[in-house]
Amino acid sequence: MSNDSFLILFIAFIAIMSIFPLLLRRFKIPGVIALLLVGMLVGPNGLDLINVLSRFLGFLGGSPEITAGHFESLVAALGSLGLVFLMALAGMEADFKLINSARKPVIALSILTFLIPAIAGYCVYAYFRPEDFPGKLLYASLFASHSVGIVFPVIRELKLTKTRFGAAVLISTVITDIASIILLAVSVQLKRQTMGGATAAEHAKRTLSIFDYVAPEMFGSWFTPFFLFVVLAYLGIAVLVVYWLGKKLLKLFRPGEEMLITILLLVILGTVLVGEFLGVNLVVGAFIAGLALSRLVKEESGYGDVPLISRFESIGYGLLIPFLFVSIGMETDFSAFGASGDWLVIVLTVAGLVGSKVFSGWLAMRFSGFSNGHGVVAGLMTVPQLSATLAAAAIGKDLGMLDNLFFNAIIILSIVTTLPIPNLVRFIIEKSKLQFTSVGETEGDFRLPGAAQDEELL
Repeated sequence: MSNDSFLILFIAFIAIMSIFPLLLRRFKIPGVIALLLVGMLVGPNGLDLINVLSRFLGFLGGSPEITAGHFESLVAALGSLGLVFLMALAGMEADFKLINSARKPVIALSILTFLIPAIAGYCVYAYFRPEDFPGKLLYASLFASHSVGIVFPVIRELKLTKTRFGAAVLISTVITDIASIILLAVSVQLKRQTMGGATAAEHAKRTLSIFDYVAPEMFGSWFTPFFLFVVLAYLGIAVLVVYWLGKKLLKLFRPGEEMLITILLLVILGTVLVGEFLGVNLVVGAFIAGLALSRLVKEESGYGDVPLISRFESIGYGLLIPFLFVSIGMETDFSAFGASGDWLVIVLTVAGLVGSKVFSGWLAMRFSGFSNGHGVVAGLMTVPQLSATLAAAAIGKDLGMLDNLFFNAIIILSIVTTLPIPNLVRFIIEKSKLQFTSVGETEGDFRLPGAAQDEELL
């Protein structure tokens, strides 16, 4: 592999990531969607520009195929790190006072936006495979999961992070994701018990989780309560340990030292790694680490009077997080539209998820005293299905729980629910002139979130 060709390829990639969203801004296309489109454009399922440029630079030496393969691996790795940064920043921007003020909508959203979509997913799969109980639970977990990677940028772009509405949607999204991860683990464990340990190991991809290396018979019917206990213990201990470590590090290092950012990043990644060992998705681990460090990074300053959180935001939104959305776009496969033989599966999957998400979000917000408009917007924000859903679907396919028909339906679901939703949410807010209460305000005091600017996202 030629270093020169790799460098030129990286420069061209950064140029496309920078220029394309600027051009699309004129059409009021959000930065997130623009970056997804960039990924679709340059990825192997689009124009395959990475391979095209690699072959064009072949005169510099090295194999174009090897160069393209290494570059795609680099983009995927940076995208994973971008997801960690995105979730850590989501936790850091959480306001504990705001959480307390939004307790009722958080509880309502967490319960209803998990249960109703999960029941819908269970019924959709049961309609086609009534005898497959683990598969029905897997489909229920796919429907119940939210895409925090889309919800948080939309809330941030619309300047809703300091409102009761924004806090309720964001926090309930994370809670629901935790619950869906537990349901996913239960469905996988049930499938492994029916297949037998050796057969399951042959079909499933091994991860860092210790549960992938333990015989299913060890837990028997006690797996669900045991795994739930492990997750809850991890969440509680992680918050306490990370906060204690953060305070110690702030005493050990001066706030302006570059090493402090590196050490805090190590703490976040360590928390994520421990969670992966325990079968907890990195989305949850990164958010918990960010939540534990929230008060510390807001109070302490870096160079000058710049808070530490601003330095994390510069690294995340300035470099790593864009790679997350580009990498997701690169993995999008439009051939699934033609490969799916039974459109009834696709129609019921998309209609069941969208309908159950919007209805559950509307019902929860109305129950909490919000207007119909707020309820519809909250429901729509939970609709996009991206990384967590696709990862869970990949696990199900590897284990033989989902055939190609259902897997393609999930891919199509991720496409049709991700691209239009951010624009639709912003359109409804602007046209309906929805207003949102901030922490400390009474229910009669409102403020508009302000016009969302695309350049403020990423």
